Amino acid sequence: MALLMALVALAPAMALAAERKVLVMGDSLSAAYNLAPEQGWVALLGKKLQTSHPGWTVANASISGETTAGGASRIAAELARHRPAVVVIELGANDGLRGLDLAQTRANLERMITAAKQAGARVLLVGMRLPPNYGPQYTQGFERNYAELAKAHGAALLPFLLEPIATEREAFQADNLHPVAEAQPRLRDHVWPALEPLLR
Repeated sequence: MALLMALVALAPAMALAAERKVLVMGDSLSAAYNLAPEQGWVALLGKKLQTSHPGWTVANASISGETTAGGASRIAAELARHRPAVVVIELGANDGLRGLDLAQTRANLERMITAAKQAGARVLLVGMRLPPNYGPQYTQGFERNYAELAKAHGAALLPFLLEPIATEREAFQADNLHPVAEAQPRLRDHVWPALEPLLR
């Protein structure tokens, strides 16, 4: 009887220990911009995890308008708050659209990857691509940042978040930047093959 009571008392702590978390650090593309939060691909990912990987949850720390500098300044606090097993970094689009220095963007992303790994988390780096009007040198350097960082730090890489919908105008809101609700499941399904191996 005493053993049973002890186990009952320990159950909440055991459940907490068993819970594993995916932390998403992103910008408006992950923050469900102009949509209900539950419509975004991150929330949809959380629902998928409930059925496919019981015990896993998602914490969405994405902020619309966020840059890599903002993410780098917040990463330590978010890691301490959520203690994730996996960190998804989806940042850089706002840096690129503003034409910010590529070396600084790279340094900010590297700081986030390093912090996550030092905290014991596995990392999925989610890349972005820029319109060609930014010029080949800048756009190619922008894309190369993600590939080189993932390779250097042993992080998983999804080269382009919007790849499944990039050429479909109807998949985007009026601003032609943010996906509509109907496109969000496709983004979740695009992220899944890169994320799922990190959950094992």
